[in-house]
Amino acid sequence: MASKRGNITMTDDEVQGYLAEQKVLNVATIGPSGHPHLVAMWYEVVDGKVVFWTFGKSQKIINLRRDAKMTGLIESGDTYNELRGVELVGTGRIVEDFDEILAIGKAVGVKYNGADILSDAALPFLEAQAHKRLGVIFDVERIVSWDHRKLSGGY
Repeated sequence: MASKRGNITMTDDEVQGYLAEQKVLNVATIGPSGHPHLVAMWYEVVDGKVVFWTFGKSQKIINLRRDAKMTGLIESGDTYNELRGVELVGTGRIVEDFDEILAIGKAVGVKYNGADILSDAALPFLEAQAHKRLGVIFDVERIVSWDHRKLSGGY
């Protein structure tokens, strides 16, 4: 049976649209034992890069300081013929500059909570969080994507 891989691969525009509409990025870093450390993260795409923020003492930050390799997975669909997903493979670049961390926090906050997160009433909360967090920029080296809907039920 011939491979259908080429038939289900998303275009670059489809990948960008998918990243914009989805909500959860599963992030895998390399834990201290060499096993994957896998966590779900809220994220946003800023200037073409996937970014997120996390507590500065989190395991993923500890892992990235030791080994910057990182893989991300976003997948959706309730049945096989609806499956869509994107695997991102690359490295995580830690952001330690407060203004950059806050900018990531604002971008993520707007995606999940709307523009009101930038109001005068809410901004102090984001700023307080930014003092405890670091940003991560996902430098993607390779993308693997799939959209089984393109097969129209034919396998």
